[in-house]
Amino acid sequence: MSFDYDLLVIGAGSGGVRCSRMAAARGWKVAVVENRDLGGTCVNVGCVPKKLFVYASEYPAAFADARGFGVQGHFEGFDWPTLRDNKTNEIKRLNSIYNNLLENSGVTILHGTAALAGPHQVRIGEQTITAERIVLATGGWPFKPDIPGAEHAITSNEAFYLEQFPQRVVVVGGGYIAVEFAGIFNGLGAETHLLYRGDQVLRGFDEDVRNFAAAQIVHKGVRLHTHTDIRSIERHIDGSLTCSLTSGEALHCDAVMFATGRRPLTDGLGLAAAGVQVRDNGTIVTDHLFRTTAPGIYALGDVIGTPALTPVALAQAMKLVAYWFDGDQQPLSYDNIPTAVFCQPNIATVGLTEAQAQERFGADDLQVFVSDFRPMKHTMTGQPERTLMKLVVQISTDKVLGVHMVGEAAGEIVQGLAVAIKAGATKAVFDSTIGIHPTAAEEFVTMRTPRG
Repeated sequence: MSFDYDLLVIGAGSGGVRCSRMAAARGWKVAVVENRDLGGTCVNVGCVPKKLFVYASEYPAAFADARGFGVQGHFEGFDWPTLRDNKTNEIKRLNSIYNNLLENSGVTILHGTAALAGPHQVRIGEQTITAERIVLATGGWPFKPDIPGAEHAITSNEAFYLEQFPQRVVVVGGGYIAVEFAGIFNGLGAETHLLYRGDQVLRGFDEDVRNFAAAQIVHKGVRLHTHTDIRSIERHIDGSLTCSLTSGEALHCDAVMFATGRRPLTDGLGLAAAGVQVRDNGTIVTDHLFRTTAPGIYALGDVIGTPALTPVALAQAMKLVAYWFDGDQQPLSYDNIPTAVFCQPNIATVGLTEAQAQERFGADDLQVFVSDFRPMKHTMTGQPERTLMKLVVQISTDKVLGVHMVGEAAGEIVQGLAVAIKAGATKAVFDSTIGIHPTAAEEFVTMRTPRG
């Protein structure tokens, strides 16, 4: 059978673009279909614009910090349209770069909404295209809970394009997106409330990290409400909102942002008719070679329910291409994936939490090293911000099982330590490493006394 393409990828996000480019570079005729801007969530409404907003939110505090060092000056104000529009211009530049990367690799870009139309067939509008292999890389999409007035709220997608900067914001959720945006709004001067229905934000992170980070976030000015959710939202004539809470209280604000989860973006994709099995949560079922239950159809990235991180999607794309061209059938390892939360201060971790290590190896085979200190910079600024560092070590092997940090530049520091963890570094290796002085990072190689 003759096909229009050797490979057709639906979704031009991080995983889809990497898969398309690499397959084209190996000689295949490749097309990618996208109904939005190139680059997917990360480039357009995720990692990149969010980090730019985080940078912006840190400047007002930096002005205050500078006074302790004798630097004269004061913070005069913040202009939201400048930040918003400069961010948008940067995203447009990146969209253009992605376009050029694909075209220069020989990938055909098809703009439109794709749906599976049969074996090896994809329908884009009125056009039907055939491909020997089809990859589903459509990613995820934020959702809002079904409550009265939910239509008046925004998600992270809309937060990047607000017409006006809200002076009072309610962020709902306890994951990294909620915590990061609470820090952004708070840092830029908004009265910020963070609502979470559970005991503590950042579920899934190490307990010490969760509690320490929450305390630091509150010190920064975010008003944290745990065991609290929104029952309904009422919009008033002046545009302001009133949130009725499960606690019986009411919060008045200018914007409500839901960061309560993301769902796989598979609407209208025709999965059932094509024989592609999905889980109860909507994610696509694949094997370790990213094959779905339908012959010739593969899937990767956020849509398959693996860790929803851009580097994971990129690694999956490279693994899939290696399977096709090199016969590589080794499963991709999801162990020891480093991750960061760009709140203030930052969080970064790699490896097991203390609870995970206890469950796997038992508490008697663990040593935990913790350091909680005031960073050198803040001895001059007078700010109460502190840093937490934590190592989880298996006694029987001396292996460092987990590295956790809350503090300035945590992501930059832990990325390097992630290499050591992947390499199987022991606590003895950490102890024998000479630190760079004076840095916060050196604390990781000078912790000698396990927690009692």
